[in-house]
Amino acid sequence: MNEIFWPQGYAPGFTDNFASNEMIVAGLSVAEVWPFLNTPALWPTYYANSANVRFYDGKGPELEDGVRFYFETFGFPVEAQVVEHVAPKAGEPARVAWHGWAGSTQEDRLDVHHAWLLEDLAGGRVRILTQETQCGEPAKALAAAEPNPMINGHDQWLKGMVAAALKAKG
Repeated sequence: MNEIFWPQGYAPGFTDNFASNEMIVAGLSVAEVWPFLNTPALWPTYYANSANVRFYDGKGPELEDGVRFYFETFGFPVEAQVVEHVAPKAGEPARVAWHGWAGSTQEDRLDVHHAWLLEDLAGGRVRILTQETQCGEPAKALAAAEPNPMINGHDQWLKGMVAAALKAKG
């Protein structure tokens, strides 16, 4: 199976927080799931922890390499820029990753690398992997929280995305 590509300074184990969630689901393909990830305006329709999505510079409604966008999640107003975008292609995993940031002081600054990998597997299955690394004081607080809000939140995101794709498929 494929893995996430990490930019310098964001590799798991060298950041203040790391979350990894994965689902493997039968009966769906990357092509059927991709629109629900690649269209941020859809996120709040299936993931309650996402709100107020907007794009900058006349871009959108879909993510693309280099595009800047904004959304709110986990109580943070997140500015983000797509740093990796590989649309679905037969035999290759689809990928999207963004650098996100919130806050402006040493106490409240949060920097994240949130990456997604979607790949078709044998037997009509799809694998959806999302991993996020975080740096900053808020990341340290999130890492110490029990239950883990990042793991639980991303689990809800995955389950919601799969349910939305299955519903759209009929």
